[in-house]
Amino acid sequence: MTQSSDPVQNPAQDQPIEDRVENRSHRPSSEAFKAFMGSNWQQTEDVDFQPDAAASYAALRRATLSRRFPTDRLVIPAGAPKVRSNDTDYRFRPHSAFAHLTGLGVDHEPEAVLVMQPVTEGTGDDGSNHVATLFFRPLAGRDSEEFYSNTKIGEFWVGPRPTLKELRQRTGLETQDLTGLEYAVTVDAGVVEIGGTRIRLVRETDQNMDALVDTSRINTGVDLERSDALDGELAEFLSEMRLTKDAYEVAELRGSIESTIRGFEDIVRVIPQATQHQRGERVIETAFFSRARLEGNDLGYDTIAAAGNNATVLHWIRNTGQVNDGDLVLVDAGVEADSLYTADITRTLPVNGKFTEVQARVYNAVLAAADAALAAAKPGVLFRDIHNTAMQVLAEHLDDWGLLPVSVEEALSAEGQHHRRWMPHGTSHHLGLDVHDCAQARREMYLDAPLREGMVFTIEPGLYFKNEDLAVPEEYRGIGIRIEDDILVTADGAESMSAHLPRTVADVEAWMAQLWQS
Repeated sequence: MTQSSDPVQNPAQDQPIEDRVENRSHRPSSEAFKAFMGSNWQQTEDVDFQPDAAASYAALRRATLSRRFPTDRLVIPAGAPKVRSNDTDYRFRPHSAFAHLTGLGVDHEPEAVLVMQPVTEGTGDDGSNHVATLFFRPLAGRDSEEFYSNTKIGEFWVGPRPTLKELRQRTGLETQDLTGLEYAVTVDAGVVEIGGTRIRLVRETDQNMDALVDTSRINTGVDLERSDALDGELAEFLSEMRLTKDAYEVAELRGSIESTIRGFEDIVRVIPQATQHQRGERVIETAFFSRARLEGNDLGYDTIAAAGNNATVLHWIRNTGQVNDGDLVLVDAGVEADSLYTADITRTLPVNGKFTEVQARVYNAVLAAADAALAAAKPGVLFRDIHNTAMQVLAEHLDDWGLLPVSVEEALSAEGQHHRRWMPHGTSHHLGLDVHDCAQARREMYLDAPLREGMVFTIEPGLYFKNEDLAVPEEYRGIGIRIEDDILVTADGAESMSAHLPRTVADVEAWMAQLWQS
């Protein structure tokens, strides 16, 4: 009697599910192959590396963190790759706290971890209270099987990795192989009151690190609920550290902004082509993405390329719509630099190069709100008052057009807010390594805080009149307009770092005409 080949009836013959991903492979495994693969490779040259431009700034940031948590072991993972589909991952991008504290952008390995070990006060790195070590998986030798067989980390598959020496010289950090990470994180960990060392972890970045630290806490009798709160304090402080930018960060943001402006020029050039395509918004999106990849690492966020009524959808990223003559197209886009600092700029453009009278009316109202908000921005002004200033201007325009059902004063009151039907989002958010930077900062340090020199944020008022909105006359329907610029607080005011990207009706029209003629 022949044996059935049905895996349900013969589970012992079935291949384990976790191994099936390799069914497509035809990798040789003979000893002759292994010996030949490990031979006759050019010797890797031993070179010295200069410190990265961010290295000295990152050291100062670590010293600030050390002062805040002087006796705690601080664990900041870069994070692990995230699965996009089956066995393919998204392009890796490290956690922003890791990038901020190491100065590393895209040129390092997933699963790296920065560990700051507490030492006697003042005896640590640069006189701080910690010795920081960067743990990562260094380059494997070409005589190892990993070189050609490991699709996740093998050099043959994903390219070379840095050596311990390279990252030590580039970052100024002590470096160790990942094999020593578990001991470094868990040694002497435990309840502080009985002589243990407290761990604070940036959570939900690397599941393996979450599990390692939680297991250590359980095994040493540390209260998990209390530890979650302590981890939250670390995340909060790391976010608040980024509320003001240093000179390196400002320079990187300026570079991202300049690349983004060139991307908007690319967008204008392809608008005629976009009108001929069934998914014209994708033509616009693609033009900008090409610029982001050519000049930087990636997009800082998914591009919004919203034509016609789609511009009234605040986070329209499907970008499947047509781009029609007579409509406006709202583009919200930002280039992310190799350092991971991103721009965030929005312009609303007439598809045929000319605003209609109604489009220009709405556009000028939004522009007036943006200009008023910028004029109000200076050290000492509360962050939330930037929004309030813009709302005052928009409410007055809406009232002039007869759209408000109540007075301007009532609309602006906490009990009113009628004008927010057409401007439901905030006017500003901090900008930096994350497009919505400093998101874990406390309200009193963010929304209710006074502006300080070195802060970088957006100003982005808008008005959105949907096709389905019966509260406005028909001539307004289907018009969505937003103008967004990236703002640096200076010693006595504020600078729009993106102001030379045309903003007025006349300048936008002339700029588009010039690009179409060139």
